[in-house]
Formats: sequence, C-alpha cells, structure tokens
Amino acid sequence: MIIKQLSVFLENKQGRICAAADLLAKNNINIRALSLADTSEFGILRLIVDKPEEGKKILTDAGIVVRVTNVLSLTMEDTPGGTLGVLRLLSESGIGVEYMYAFAGKNDGEAFMIIQTDELEAAESILQRGGFRQADIHGL
Repeated sequence: MIIKQLSVFLENKQGRICAAADLLAKNNINIRALSLADTSEFGILRLIVDKPEEGKKILTDAGIVVRVTNVLSLTMEDTPGGTLGVLRLLSESGIGVEYMYAFAGKNDGEAFMIIQTDELEAAESILQRGGFRQADIHGL
C-alpha cells in the first residue's frame, strides 16, 4: 500500500504546471494521479508517476524543487460511503489524515485513494485488516 509520490513546489504563475508536465511527458514519465493545492505565492503539485525517481531527477535538473514522499494507495468501492469506510477506520484507530485525494478507477465500482498520514505503517496495517488493498495505479 505504500508508494512514492512526487511533491513539486511551483511558483503560482501561469505556465508553471504546464512546464513541469511537459518535462515529464518529453521524458516518457506517465502521470497516473495528481492533486494541486495553492496559495497566492506558490503551489504544491502532488504526482503519482510511473517512474518517481526518474521524474524527480528530471524536474530537479530543470531547477524545480521536488520531494519524494511515501503515501498510502488503496482501492475502495466507488459507492456512497466508500470514502467514509476508510476515514472511519483511521479515525477510530486515532490516526489523522494530513491530506488525501481520490479518483475513479477504470472498472465500474472501483475507486482509488492516496492518503498521507504521519503514521503510514500503522494506517497501512489497519486498512489491510479492514479489507482494503493496494491500488494498482500504475496498471491503469
């Protein structure tokens, strides 16, 4: 369930996200999932890519600040309450969520979630016992 995520720090200026995506595409790095959070000054582009270490090097070599972090990836039911099941398990175990993002899978009834918490291993264990399994994000 634990996978690598790129956290890309960009100035909040027109074209910055496009430039980062262009660099990855030109180097055959496939973006499987993303989330963007911004302020008036900068943004954090969180990416799940098929080759995280290569992606980091490409972006870093271009002068872009990138950090590789571990996150949880899991598959859940794409139904009302699917997200709630994940959150309830973590909450009842006293594990807080720093951030998360989710997206529908290619199969009906399937969704994927990325979760960041300061207790990754404990969260992974709890979710596995709860019947959740690692998302095959790279196989989408």
